[in-house]
Amino acid sequence: MKRDSRKIAGVVVYDHPMARIVDRAGVDLVSVGDSVGVNMWGHSSGNEVTLQEMVIVCSAVRRGVSRALVSCDIPPSARDVLSAARALVNDGGAAMVKVEAEPAAVRAMVDAGINVWAQIDGGSQSAAAAEVTRLVHVAQLYEDAGASMIDFRHSGPMAGAAVTEAVAIPVLGGLGGGPWLDGRVRAVANAIGYNAAALDIHADRYANVARTAFDAITAYAADVRAGRQIKGK
Repeated sequence: MKRDSRKIAGVVVYDHPMARIVDRAGVDLVSVGDSVGVNMWGHSSGNEVTLQEMVIVCSAVRRGVSRALVSCDIPPSARDVLSAARALVNDGGAAMVKVEAEPAAVRAMVDAGINVWAQIDGGSQSAAAAEVTRLVHVAQLYEDAGASMIDFRHSGPMAGAAVTEAVAIPVLGGLGGGPWLDGRVRAVANAIGYNAAALDIHADRYANVARTAFDAITAYAADVRAGRQIKGK
């Protein structure tokens, strides 16, 4: 897709029903993020998510996807990234793992036959020439280590465009990304307002599922209390 100048559409998903929906919608990449801890389970950070939990979530998503590429995050809590990668592939069904690690660790996973989505962070999206040069160098190190893709967070238009041009592998981004990358990744929970926060925070979204669900459950409760027949089977 990168060689053909076709943008890659990726989404972050945490459950089987939504995995089935996004796969039918035609996204190219389904990423099982360790952000499940914060967005779905009420944790304060992704550091609380365990490898075993990621295997369970990845398995559920994998069962809902028939055509898109499934990637799974190696959680920060994993002490041995190679062993964690093997577990996510062998037990979780991931076709690729996403990790923030040194190039040597990426090479070890690639040598073990595992596809790797390497993560880098642009930090403040600085356009300083020295910082752009550094980020290009980091991306090239990951490419040389055998990474299949790069997740460039907070890339900014200067560094993002430079890194995308400097490597042959796809460069995607969620937070702080833009059209200068080879594609985008967005958590479905944020894109369609799936979380309760969407009831109060009026952001630009593709839908507001939280508001629709709130109104529907309010109507359901009213029907029950009024002795009316309820909807749905």
